[in-house]
Order: sequence, then structure tokens, then C-alpha cells
Amino acid sequence: MIIAIDGPAGAGKSTIARRLGEELGLFFLDTGAMYRAVALEVLRRGIDPTDAAAVNAVAESIDLAFDEHGIVINGVSAAREVRDPGVDGIVSVVAAHPGVRSAIVPKQTLVAERRGGVVAEGRDVTTVVFPQAEHRFFLDASPAERARRRAAQLGQPEREAEIRAGIEDRDRIDSTRADSPLTLGEGVERIDTDPFGVDEVVALLLERVRAGERR
Repeated sequence: MIIAIDGPAGAGKSTIARRLGEELGLFFLDTGAMYRAVALEVLRRGIDPTDAAAVNAVAESIDLAFDEHGIVINGVSAAREVRDPGVDGIVSVVAAHPGVRSAIVPKQTLVAERRGGVVAEGRDVTTVVFPQAEHRFFLDASPAERARRRAAQLGQPEREAEIRAGIEDRDRIDSTRADSPLTLGEGVERIDTDPFGVDEVVALLLERVRAGERR
């Protein structure tokens, strides 16, 4: 079974997808971590993230896998490093290059094939990577709520306005990029998570999935 979960930055996709995978016994595929891995390599090599040819070459050559901690780059765990602020600052630019996406999408589908099913989250998994997934959801939340959650997660409520500005900028880049923009695909169920906590959203998705299994 493949469950695909899309949505904007900060909507809680990773937390909810991971929990859903645990409940269903499916591997959690963090597709965003794969783009973050490319961005991290771009930083490490001192490449200009707007240099499409150079960034594309990184995406094509990089070896990506997952261990119990998260993403593994060329055989070395990088689960913590891909969350660095420097990666945050360039990942949307890196992921917007069509060549990067064309290199990474086959790596994502290969993980699903090898695992025999996944809960995948990202920004185009319902429309591009797994359009034929058995279950497709779009988790949404307002920029204000996403910023509030992120600031609380960091224990830095004073940064809420700064975080919101960053979220809105990523939304703009992700939704207007020429290749695989963030969008609500046809037949994908949109769920507004503003009024709900993580447990409530997980319970809602489990209900949808199990109802589909019973049909």
C-alpha cells in the first residue's frame, strides 16, 4: 500500500506521516529529506544553488538511502545535518530545478518498490511521484498557524514573525515553480489541520485508510 501526503512547509506532514506509518506498519518515506540531502551536498561543495547544471549533477550522482535515524548520503548518516538552517535557506531553490526533480523522483519510487509500500510525504507526492497511490491527502494549515507551531517546537516564540515570513516565501517558491509545483491535485483529499492536534489528524487519516480497506 502507498499513502501519499502532500502539503506546504510546516503543515505537520512529517510528524503525521511518520505516526501513520507506525500505526499501519509501513515505512515512512521522507521525500523532503532527499531534496534536503541534495541541498546539503550543494552547500558542502560550495556550489551556487541557482546553478542548475551543477546542482543537477549533484542530484544525479548522489547515493541516497535511509537508516533508522533518517537520510543517508553516500553511505553516511546525515539525518541531523539536513535540518541545518543553511539547508532551510536553499532547499526550495535547489528543489525547483527540473533536473533535480527528474533525478530524485525515480529514487523515491525505488524506495517504495523495495519497501513494498510506504507512507510518503512531500510537496508533489500525490500529483507526480505517486499519483496512483491508494490514498492521497493534502494537509494544509494557515501560514500563521504553521509559524506558531514551528516557533513553539523550537521554543522560540519571539521568532514567530520571522518564521512566518520564511514560510510564506517557501510557499511562493513551491507553488510557482515551473516543474511539479505544490498544488491540490484532482481527487486528493484536502484536510485543514488548523483546528486539530497531531493525534486528531492521525486518527482522521487512519479512519479514511481503514474505511477504504473495508470497501
